[in-house]
Amino acid sequence: MAIPLAGRDEREAAAEHGRTCALATECLRDLQECAAAYPDLFPPDPFGPTVFSGVALANAFGSPWADAGRIRIAARTALWAFAADWLVDHVATSPEEIDAFAEGCTAVAEGAAGNVPLERLLASIRAELTASAVWPALAPAWRDALRRYVEASAREWSWKAAAARGERSALPTVEEYLANADNFGSHLVNVSHWIAGETVDTLERLRPLAAAGEEVQRALRLVNDLATYDRDVAWGDLNSLMLAAGREEITRRADELADRCERLIAPLEDDLPREAAYLRRQLGYSIGFYGTADYWGDR
Repeated sequence: MAIPLAGRDEREAAAEHGRTCALATECLRDLQECAAAYPDLFPPDPFGPTVFSGVALANAFGSPWADAGRIRIAARTALWAFAADWLVDHVATSPEEIDAFAEGCTAVAEGAAGNVPLERLLASIRAELTASAVWPALAPAWRDALRRYVEASAREWSWKAAAARGERSALPTVEEYLANADNFGSHLVNVSHWIAGETVDTLERLRPLAAAGEEVQRALRLVNDLATYDRDVAWGDLNSLMLAAGREEITRRADELADRCERLIAPLEDDLPREAAYLRRQLGYSIGFYGTADYWGDR
């Protein structure tokens, strides 16, 4: 049977998607090289192919106009956050381990080389960022984003530990959970991406962009939760659906956050069109991706 040819618009759209997938393939190769350099940090279980391909695709579709070199730092930072998330949520068993995680990351933020694989990978990311022309101006924003990621991760660990001890009253409200969304990691990824890309050169210009990105991060936190509830229950992770009246409430909140994201992104279009598009695409891609898939895959 003959396959009908697509119309011109369809061909052009398919060509654009093809270029984006080619960019994701290049990004995937870099992530695989990164993981190979830190084998203790990325064991096959749980770091199967879906983690690496998912991270590569998300970053490629977020910046399809870029080349692989331009999204390298964002992708590696996202992969680092997956490793940190796994170590904090599923490997650490004591407050002392969480304190060591926080202290090690803080030391790297100040220029230390790192003592364990997670710290050394973070140090390699920081070393690449220091080569950016805008690093002197934006380094405080990166250190703050990292601090917030670490503190939010530690806070969620303490909530989960209390719940495991039967202290249900220690669990956060949905509002407190959303206020802790920095442990999702996208704000840290975004700041790293913008520093590496050198398109934002002052803290003043970064501030409204980061604020929009933080709102996107909160929306993404709920989009993720809606898709991964069953896995989170099985793995013992915290999920907003465990804290809310039901799925309908979280869906409504996610929709409201998405609307607020647009209100924050729209004013950025004139001065920072690519960055505004990046944030829109980040949210849109995740809504589509989580509709049918999950980064972690099956264990």
